[in-house]
Amino acid sequence: MAKMWAGRFSKETDPGVNDFNSSISFDARMYRQDIRGSMAHAAMLGAKGIISAEDAAAIRAGLEGILSDLDSGKLQFDPTAEDIHMFVEAELTSRIGDPGKRLHTARSRNDQVAVDLRLYLREEIDEICGLLRVLGRVVAEVASEHTAAVMPGYTHLQRAQPVTFAHHLAAYGWMFARDLGRLKDTQKRMNECPLGCGALAGTTYPIDRQMTAELLGFNGPTENSLDGVSDRDFCIELTSALSILMMHLSRLSEEVILWCSWEFKFLELDDAFATGSSIMPQKKNPDVAELVRGKTGRVYGDLMTLLSMMKSLPLAYNKDMQEDKEAVFDAIDIVKLCLSTFAPMLRTTRVLEDNMRAAAAKGFINATDCADYLTKKGVPFRDAYKITGELVGYCVGKGLTLDNLPLHIYKRFSEVFEKDIFDAIDLKACAMNRRSYGGPAEELVKGQLEKLKKIFAEEGLD
Repeated sequence: MAKMWAGRFSKETDPGVNDFNSSISFDARMYRQDIRGSMAHAAMLGAKGIISAEDAAAIRAGLEGILSDLDSGKLQFDPTAEDIHMFVEAELTSRIGDPGKRLHTARSRNDQVAVDLRLYLREEIDEICGLLRVLGRVVAEVASEHTAAVMPGYTHLQRAQPVTFAHHLAAYGWMFARDLGRLKDTQKRMNECPLGCGALAGTTYPIDRQMTAELLGFNGPTENSLDGVSDRDFCIELTSALSILMMHLSRLSEEVILWCSWEFKFLELDDAFATGSSIMPQKKNPDVAELVRGKTGRVYGDLMTLLSMMKSLPLAYNKDMQEDKEAVFDAIDIVKLCLSTFAPMLRTTRVLEDNMRAAAAKGFINATDCADYLTKKGVPFRDAYKITGELVGYCVGKGLTLDNLPLHIYKRFSEVFEKDIFDAIDLKACAMNRRSYGGPAEELVKGQLEKLKKIFAEEGLD
């Protein structure tokens, strides 16, 4: 394919440089956005009299034909084209002749790629938000089925205090709710149109940037032409939001992996979302969760790629910025794949409530409630803390728990103890009596889940 910029040069580009320079292998996925941006640009040129109305109409018709043929597969991308922009323009010119050559009036590939990328990412955010809402609803639905399932809550991976499975899972629901908010905020900030910035300094043509912004659904044009073509904050911000989302998925994956082990056995994955071993017939491996955990590092790498690529670039456009697309596209693809696989895995997972309850009975996770019992009887908290610690030490030495320790032994440590201590340290009561806002009491968790269901509802609360 002949180079659009070949007039300045006296010899052909080295074939190796052509391959090195080409981006059509990955930016071809933006063909719809490229064509849509060109249609808006041509409409504006025609409306302002920069090109004739007839040429503007011919360009639109030609672009519509190219779009239809690409969608249907009738037209294939030319791998020798430098990028999607040059491919579309060359194809348009071959179909409609001179009017096609007028399309690029008052435009540069710098503002063209910037608008394509914003349009593309804006749409991808909608898709990711849709998948995230599905996962959020699954989290809320599964949690709603286990609001009374007592389990140990952990700090330092040590059993700490009793909670419920619903309370624990709802914590991830709130993480995903924040992810949804971050993605929508990112989408709002990227919704400015760089078309008309030209290469860096705008144009002498009487263009109407507000018109093209409106035609493409942007809130308005970018304010500064230099910034408009050199800004990739929106790519970095999106990849940052996706990295945080993947971090949340990875944390939940780690818990799924632990909980599916025989050491915990709180969960059992559906056979459709687990794999076996090539040598050990007993194995049932949580490969989906492990892959999510592993792929998180790739998304982090994509973010580091973008930050490193942009950190030293002077204004305005530099060819380094071609590296933005592969990184952000990779992050998007990974997140979509992980979300679409994780939701059905979680939905079909069996929750083993009895095992959770048995684990909660060990580890003295009701020790804080024992200390609170004494405090409510008038014992200063630090004294109550010391007494309870001594009780735990005694139980450890005798192989007992606070639940089965006889009352007369309790009274050795403090005469304040009465028979009602056993009500106070009952594991379910310990969880359900934590009624401070945000706590694991069943009615509070149900309230949280109703809020989450509204946030993740199909229509959303954007």
